Amino acid sequence: MQWQPRIRNHQLKEQIFCDWRRKWVRLTPEEWVRQHLLHSLVEDYHYPFALIAVEHPITVAELCKRCDAVVMSNQLQPLCIIELKAETVTLTQKVFDQVAVYNSRLGVDYFIISNGRETFACRLRQQDYEFLENIPSYQQLCQKR
Repeated sequence: MQWQPRIRNHQLKEQIFCDWRRKWVRLTPEEWVRQHLLHSLVEDYHYPFALIAVEHPITVAELCKRCDAVVMSNQLQPLCIIELKAETVTLTQKVFDQVAVYNSRLGVDYFIISNGRETFACRLRQQDYEFLENIPSYQQLCQKR
């Protein structure tokens, strides 16, 4: 069954229901991209819904940061960082650098970066990015190097 977003107006602001956070959140352009990509990962790529952490908190250089989403293993170890931007934001080296900073704490092998128009799936190999042709399956994320 294809996901249908639940949207409402609340106090003159549009909101979308986030199934992962189990609450209504402000419908920003980035949130629109997040909800569509995450539901696509579950429906089209068979990622386990319960193993996607949204707004995953991390600490980097004593600063509290939040990854847009992190895909976890069955043992709740991070496997993939997902960084999302609004459709109007160009995916530049700065976005990849942002993910690299997050990864300095999480140590994952995979990244997915998207603005809804462009999506990049990458695998980290010896401090360099290997761009993948497709989003990896959940099984691929779980395989050891």
